[in-house]
Amino acid sequence: MEEETKSTAPASGNDDSPASDQRQRIIDFGSAVSRSSRGNIYTLTIAGQVEGHQVLPETAKTTKYEHVMPLLSSLEQSEEIEGVLLLLNTVGGDIEAGLGIAELVAGMRKPTVSLVLGGGHSIGIPLAVAPKASFIVPSASMTIHPVRMNGTVIAAPQTFNYFERIQERIVSFVAQNSAISRERFLSLMLNTGEMAADVGSVVYGEEAVELGLIDSIGSLSDALDCLYEQIAQARREREEALAAAW
Repeated sequence: MEEETKSTAPASGNDDSPASDQRQRIIDFGSAVSRSSRGNIYTLTIAGQVEGHQVLPETAKTTKYEHVMPLLSSLEQSEEIEGVLLLLNTVGGDIEAGLGIAELVAGMRKPTVSLVLGGGHSIGIPLAVAPKASFIVPSASMTIHPVRMNGTVIAAPQTFNYFERIQERIVSFVAQNSAISRERFLSLMLNTGEMAADVGSVVYGEEAVELGLIDSIGSLSDALDCLYEQIAQARREREEALAAAW
């Protein structure tokens, strides 16, 4: 079986061809399209810090939500792309931006799989559990902690109530999109005995699976096999629907 992955380097000069668009997409999003008889897969990388409403310094590695959101919408509507592979190595970032991306992924009808590599910390956890199936390599880690905010904070009961409501959104989303219970995830989030300078917990590959946070331990090949199985199932369902229509 031959598989084609377009990931060529950018060419110099003006080039408006589809290949040029693909090269620019790889530069902008760290993405690639793989085409084979088993299915056409779009690989999207969520790396560094998820950037929200404020622009981070140029020295910081970021994933910009205003790029990823319309991209996910176009992938869902694309007749060419059959599945999306999400590669995660993120320290977290803006809560609303991360949750917004996670909600889009969770709402996709197309086959989706995530693979946590290195780290899936903080708001990276909802991103990791949002796809239909999730994988984590044994060496990867995930930091679960309460909602935090930098800058000036008004010390009033309403502020702390606001924090609790945001935190509840995260807890509910993770519990709805994984096998971990709401109570167990909250206890890990509020753990005071593990992190020296913070509240929360750090879990690693196998532990994340045992907790029900992530579906399976696996490598890239495992994640791809799972995604191809979803694509095959989607093709069978389309064929059955067409046969029933006749």
